[in-house]
Amino acid sequence: MQGNIQQLQEQVIDGSFLALARGITIVENELDGYTALLLSLRQNNRARVIGITGPPGAGKSTLVNSLLRHWLKENKKIAVIAVDPSSPFNYGSLLGDRIRMSEFYTNPNIYIRSLATRGALGGLNAKIIEITDLVKAAPFDLVVVETVGVGQSEVEIAGLADCTVVALVPEAGDEVQTLKAGVMEIADIFVVNKAERADAEALYRSLRILAHEKATDAGEMPVIKTIATSDTGIAELATAITDHLAKQKELPAKRLQLLSQKAWQLIQSQRMRGIDQQRLNKELAQAMQKDDFNLYAFTKQFLEA
Repeated sequence: MQGNIQQLQEQVIDGSFLALARGITIVENELDGYTALLLSLRQNNRARVIGITGPPGAGKSTLVNSLLRHWLKENKKIAVIAVDPSSPFNYGSLLGDRIRMSEFYTNPNIYIRSLATRGALGGLNAKIIEITDLVKAAPFDLVVVETVGVGQSEVEIAGLADCTVVALVPEAGDEVQTLKAGVMEIADIFVVNKAERADAEALYRSLRILAHEKATDAGEMPVIKTIATSDTGIAELATAITDHLAKQKELPAKRLQLLSQKAWQLIQSQRMRGIDQQRLNKELAQAMQKDDFNLYAFTKQFLEA
């Protein structure tokens, strides 16, 4: 198995989409070779991660499509990880972004993989960090991660990505005030998509005011109007992303926080590996019948046994 994993890793590094697909399946489902494959990864700073997030209906997939067309003209090699809501029945991907990106199916410079959230509370796949690290081992220039756009996923993607783009639509104007304490903290670039609609200018001005209030020595956060269906504003958005990546000189604090949380989860998982769930259930059922039952004392005794 070790030899097979090493061969798989070499094929991923060489750019084999087939090997990458197999590797992602191994990682996502913790199949044989899962640990060995992750241990073989080396940090790769060539591929930069672009997070695209925002509420449902903001046109994120259409925005990604337009960006892909733009970057292809610049001879970029791009991977897209599209995190979709899960089916409540089989935990499979419900929307399937690969269907919406069908024009790129056969393009040798674009790899697209849909992942299901599989019940992950944050709105991202539970293995998104591992999968992104594996994808970054391949010879891509950019890795685009598109999130479901619900709950905690915006905060998580900010830790994962080198640049986080938050897409909004004019109808979201009433929600701008809530951004101050939430999405405003994690966005690197704001996009007002579907800018041909009514109230787009009002939302744009509101975001510009917020960006001005949050301005730093590095300048104000870009706010860009786009109409993704016609590629309007996409060149400006791509330039803003490139400029942000060029200014980034050190590890973002949000990335360190996310990786610290992931390391905690991995350590916790490793230490829990020897816990027999059936034995735990049986002993807990017996202990609960005692008048002096205390959950915390039971847990301490169980771990010391």
